[in-house]
Amino acid sequence: MIKRGDNPSAEMCTLCEEAFTLPEDEVEGNLPRVLLCSHIYCTSCLLSIQSDDVIKCPECKVDSTLPEGGVFGLKEDSGIIGLIYTSKLNRKSRRSSYRKKDESSPLKDINTNTEDVEQSTDIEKIRTAVDEALVQAAENHALLDKINETLKTGLTDQVKRDRARLESEITQAADKASQAIQKWKDEQISELTKLNARFSTGRVELCRVQKKMKALEIAMQMAREVRRVPFLEQYCTLDKVLETLQAPVDEQSFDVKCITLGSGLSSVFQIDCLKPSLALSLAIEVGDPKLLSEPPSSFNRKSSLQRAEGQDRNYNFPSGNDLPTHPKQNQESPKSRSPLSRGSSPIPLGSSNRPRQNDTSHSIDPDVIIEELYKQQQHVLQMVIVTHIVNPSHFYVRYEAENSESENLSEKINVFCSRDSCHFTSSDKVENGSLIFAKSKEGLWCRASVVSVLQIGRADAGKDCPVTQLASVRVFFLDSGLNIRLPIQREEGSTESSLQEVNTQLRKVYEGVNRVLSNFAPQAIRCSLKDLVPYDLTKGWEKDAQVKFSRMVGSAAVDMRHKGQDRDTLLVDLNKVPVNQSSGNPISVREYLVLNEVARYYAPVNLGMRTLLFYPPEYPKVDTEVNAVVSHINTPTDFYIQVVENMESLLLFAKLQDCYNATMMSGDEDFNIYCPVMEQSCVARFKGKLWYRAQIIGNPAGKKVEVQYVDFGIKKILSVSDLRKIKDEFFALPSMAIHCCLSEIIPLDGNTWSETCCNRFVSLAQDKLVTIVATGQPGSQPLPVKLFESSLNGPEANIATLLVKEELASFKDRSAPCRPKSLQETRGSSAEDSTDAIWDSPLELGLDTESVDTPEQKTPGDQTEEQPEFDAQLKLPDQLKDLKVRVSHVNSPSSFYIQLTQNDAQLKKICELVKKQCARMDAEDIMWKADIYCAAQIDGVWERGQICSDVESDNIAEVLRCDHGNKVKIQISDLRPLRPSLTGALALECTLTDIRPAGGRSTWTATACDLISFYLAGASAMVTIKKLTDEHPVPVILSCSNKTGRFVSIADFLVSEGLALRERKPRDVVVKKSEIKETEAPPPVSETQTKGSDVKGINTPPALPPSPLFFAATPISITTSPRPNSRTVMSAEKVKTPMYNPPELPCLGNIQINVSAIGEDGLIYTRTLNAECQLEQLRERIQQSMKTLPRQKPYTWKSVLGCAVIGPDMLWYRGQLLEVLGGHVKVQYVDYGLVENIPVVHVYPVLLCEDVPQLCMPCKLHSINPVGGRWQRDAVALLKELLLNRCVDMRVMELPSDPRDPLSVELFVDGLSLSRILCHHEHASMDQALSVNKEFTVMSARLLDDWDIDTEGLKGPEEPLLGPFIYPNLPQEGERIQVRVKHLWTPNELFLWPVDGADEVDGETLDEVLTRINSDLSSLQRLGNFRQGAPCLAEYRDGKYYRAELIKITSVEPVMILVKHVDFGSDDTLPPSKLRQMCAELMSFPSRALKVKVAGFKPPSKSRQQQQDVLPYSPAWSVKATMDMIDMLHGNITASVVAREPELTVLLYNEDEELVHLPLVSNGLAEFE
Repeated sequence: MIKRGDNPSAEMCTLCEEAFTLPEDEVEGNLPRVLLCSHIYCTSCLLSIQSDDVIKCPECKVDSTLPEGGVFGLKEDSGIIGLIYTSKLNRKSRRSSYRKKDESSPLKDINTNTEDVEQSTDIEKIRTAVDEALVQAAENHALLDKINETLKTGLTDQVKRDRARLESEITQAADKASQAIQKWKDEQISELTKLNARFSTGRVELCRVQKKMKALEIAMQMAREVRRVPFLEQYCTLDKVLETLQAPVDEQSFDVKCITLGSGLSSVFQIDCLKPSLALSLAIEVGDPKLLSEPPSSFNRKSSLQRAEGQDRNYNFPSGNDLPTHPKQNQESPKSRSPLSRGSSPIPLGSSNRPRQNDTSHSIDPDVIIEELYKQQQHVLQMVIVTHIVNPSHFYVRYEAENSESENLSEKINVFCSRDSCHFTSSDKVENGSLIFAKSKEGLWCRASVVSVLQIGRADAGKDCPVTQLASVRVFFLDSGLNIRLPIQREEGSTESSLQEVNTQLRKVYEGVNRVLSNFAPQAIRCSLKDLVPYDLTKGWEKDAQVKFSRMVGSAAVDMRHKGQDRDTLLVDLNKVPVNQSSGNPISVREYLVLNEVARYYAPVNLGMRTLLFYPPEYPKVDTEVNAVVSHINTPTDFYIQVVENMESLLLFAKLQDCYNATMMSGDEDFNIYCPVMEQSCVARFKGKLWYRAQIIGNPAGKKVEVQYVDFGIKKILSVSDLRKIKDEFFALPSMAIHCCLSEIIPLDGNTWSETCCNRFVSLAQDKLVTIVATGQPGSQPLPVKLFESSLNGPEANIATLLVKEELASFKDRSAPCRPKSLQETRGSSAEDSTDAIWDSPLELGLDTESVDTPEQKTPGDQTEEQPEFDAQLKLPDQLKDLKVRVSHVNSPSSFYIQLTQNDAQLKKICELVKKQCARMDAEDIMWKADIYCAAQIDGVWERGQICSDVESDNIAEVLRCDHGNKVKIQISDLRPLRPSLTGALALECTLTDIRPAGGRSTWTATACDLISFYLAGASAMVTIKKLTDEHPVPVILSCSNKTGRFVSIADFLVSEGLALRERKPRDVVVKKSEIKETEAPPPVSETQTKGSDVKGINTPPALPPSPLFFAATPISITTSPRPNSRTVMSAEKVKTPMYNPPELPCLGNIQINVSAIGEDGLIYTRTLNAECQLEQLRERIQQSMKTLPRQKPYTWKSVLGCAVIGPDMLWYRGQLLEVLGGHVKVQYVDYGLVENIPVVHVYPVLLCEDVPQLCMPCKLHSINPVGGRWQRDAVALLKELLLNRCVDMRVMELPSDPRDPLSVELFVDGLSLSRILCHHEHASMDQALSVNKEFTVMSARLLDDWDIDTEGLKGPEEPLLGPFIYPNLPQEGERIQVRVKHLWTPNELFLWPVDGADEVDGETLDEVLTRINSDLSSLQRLGNFRQGAPCLAEYRDGKYYRAELIKITSVEPVMILVKHVDFGSDDTLPPSKLRQMCAELMSFPSRALKVKVAGFKPPSKSRQQQQDVLPYSPAWSVKATMDMIDMLHGNITASVVAREPELTVLLYNEDEELVHLPLVSNGLAEFE
């Protein structure tokens, strides 16, 4: 019996798991042989993996070169052979021993003495033995049962695990097969472009027909010209022309039967399905041409089309994804180009020498099988990587599934190129079309095809060229698509150097390598984006198209979708799959390029995808009153409303701002929209600030789209950059804007609404709370409604009736009465009492019901004759409680404007008078100054206004709307002078009392301002004026009605929302009667106010019932509601500051300046070199004067110009206030030019260093016009990149009349004109009108520069070129000297210097010479030569200069240079300003720092210092080891030289004559060498 130890695993090959055998008699053995890497395999396995005299080890991948005898020449492993012999001898010896044992054991006589045995047998012993045996057997059976269960369970788990593994491997193999079939199909389709060559007969006949047609067309053209100009007859042979025209066409002379024959090519599919395997074979076979169809009987258009369709339909190629399969042109080795054959050679099954099986699956048509397979795979992503881009119509891709194959191929190629056999020799030639290896930009060897070669001395490329005469070669990389020219640098007359240079960039491919590479098809597939052409066909594809294409696809994999075929190019579309699949659809590269205006479509594209849409709005019920806000108005029959029902809309808007403002701050691009489509839901920016839900409704091109805000109805044209993808959570609420129209009226002319009517409708309803009654069915577009004005306690007027009354519209029913019912009658009337209804008089705007006269009291004629008087100024009534107002504009709770509803008629009259006055006036040239009253045309309506600040040269004026309170910027051409009798304002600025901002702030938060603005803008309210003073704003209590009709204090609302706090007041107040009356009684009014309160036609409302508190007979002690203190947060201090002094302007000519800022309007802010020096002094002066923060107060910023600003670095700067934006202000740093929006608490209305003028000058470029009339963002970005924080040359061309205006200059960057740079980049164009002046200015500047100045002696001496430093004499080996350590780099690398070294030259030491030089630094010249290794003097931290050596320039912007202090060994990085020229006398002293290596120890192993901090520049050493070594180098140190080459190596000893590194080794911080 053979034991396990007799057949060890060492006797078997680990690759094939077969036993090694020895040669016996005539049988060849399978001996073990050893590779160079010491791995052992059998001879059979080595023969199977041999490749071109090289064997790659299957385990460690090391190549082993075979000796002369090949595999049989490898060394045999004698140890394994000895084991085989020993095992063989042991088996023989065992067999012989068994035979001897069987022969020597005789049979015993069982019958001998039987009776004696039976008598002596003890029955009890037998029973005992049997019982013990049974117990042992039971234990054995239990053990076997346990082993059985273990094996059974283990076998089940083993089968389950292996089944899961095999299922995964089978799935992966099937996926790879599908990819391979798809790749084979693509390659065959690409080869169909060569199909025309197989129809030579048809092409010949086609050429004949075309030649005949061309001759006939020429004759027809000549005949037409002769007919038009008979004089031309003498210049042509008319008879021949007529003969050509009249010649009949012989239809039988053209062979049209040739188009009925096929090419003889067919696609063959074979399958061999065995139980363990499945083999597929796809091939293109060549056969005899077959008749495809009958020859056509006629040549009309219909028959030719049918013939084309029949030809395509009868192609014998399998199709999938509607693409024909390409035949292969090269039929010699079809498997070399098939994806199935990459890396190995498949064996086609089911060929002629193997009979077909009778399985039903084999009887199916192969074309049907392939088509079904492709239909299953048509939705599979074809992920590719774009390897090279020429333009969108010419680029190359590679399948992502071939990454592993590509790595394998690259590894093989680099192995081949490392052999000497691939080097070119002097006898080799490079031919066009040959396959070579070329080095890519990444330094890897790749396959390439030679496109053209250029020989030395020849101007044109040839077919071939000797390697030694090669000047350049153009190659095409087969696996990436890159086509580049490789120049060959060589030395004159040196063949060896030429070969060396060629072999540096190229390698040849010999036959053996070519045979191996034939299994790998080229991986680069040429593609083109279908139906895409250049944006400008005259210019072709521009560089920007390639850049945007490359930026879009990047290096990540993209989805490629086949669209067609054009010769050898696949027509595709690439789709970038989004990171988050749920966030949007794949981004089409074609759509992205078209949107960015670098390409356009040759044919329309159907996207074929739909996006999520918003829920439709909830329409009000018919004949039901609903409160709403008119959000947008186009005409009275085209406007949008929002139903006021709940607060969900406010919550939605708040969430939108938080979400998308956060994405803007973080720079998250996942929500960016690159390719917007029609009807796509999105989130759009409104006026550059807020985000609202929108839907794309148009694409006007120019990187812009038209959107409609679904919650407001407003339509805007926006840039694509202002769009974001919408999150799913924002689809929850339906659209809030309802499209409506007034159901009762039509235009006066019956067709078009007049501009006056639209403007009047806007003034009545825009952004105001109204009551609507739907008269049409819900869902109508637009919804017919009736619109009524809403007031607090008064009647509600029908807006349609008001428009008809003002003769701006007419009723649809002409027989309707001219006076409509009031809303109350509409609500209460019924069919029964409609005949007895009494018509009330129409409600006049601004009049209470008590002041309206009945028809019997006043007729329309009386109204015309008695025009009510009015006052242009605001007159408040005597009773200041519960005034009905309209909030016209809101800045914050401390600043908002109201209009008294009783002044509506007055306001209307004033507007009519202003309009009438301005209609007779033309625009005048007036110097508009601050605080001047004017008439301003705003949105087509003339209103009263007041100039906010002096109008400068930009022709834009900021105007305060006197009757509304807000500020607008308009052109000065829309301004007219206002008559003094019309000056005044009907808007009153107010502030809420009894509250202050929350959070301890002195100003209101943006949230509080936005919330109160949303609720109050345009709303009707009740106001009680607490205290009437001449100061504005006036403290008031403001109340508005909620959904239930109850009035709510706005101050209480802000407190409940946590946006405000109650003003601190005393708890108990003892109020006397006189004090109460003084407080609560109306304030004394002037005579003018008293007169104004008694205006004809306007009666004051009746006073409310008096409170008992106001009529108490005696003083009482009560607990009252807190009253505002005399000085609260809301009372702002009036401050006025002037502007800083204007900058000092330079003279005309050339100067050097520093650019500090670039404005968004293209202004360039500069400082002269003198101003730079003043700026440093100004900084110190400002910081010294502002050592503490001023006391925080609220100010009125209207009159503040110059101010002090706390910058982001918490330092003080001088600024100029530009604009107040709620809780922020826009300021400009006058000494820098920067403009920022900062919190108002960081600005103080004081001037800093008033005597110092502004140091920054605004400049504009001379004689240049920006494209589009204003500087675009990309132009401003280019200006910032070129100029910001740089010193440039400037030529002052013109000085402004106002020193604050910009200078007209020309700037030069490194000698290049900035104007020409901008024109080159197409950001601007030269002003032709100023070209003559420009030339004159340039010539004048040259004449001014030509001064007669004697410069002799002014030029400094040239910098001497000094040699390297002198190194001291090195000590001899074994010599021991006392040293001083100057600098330590690592524990075993340091700089030292002998203590007793000679250090005197001409009686002076080095220290004495350096001290003398540092005492007179003015004599040192700046360093001008920065060559590497040059000596210099470098400034150290102590401010003194020491000897140094230039190492390298570390940065260019700013310029920083790395130097080494030669006397200390340390390095330092310094600017050029801290470097000086080396004195020649210092070069006589040798350097005083020798770099040495300390022998005897080395860094510890990594495992011993894992928990320690290491040196960043030398990770092998720990910081602790370095610090300990520094401590041990103090004191008397001696050094013993161990070696001088290759570097100076020493041993260091301490005072006790012990090696200094021993403590490091004992502490585990180092190891012995």
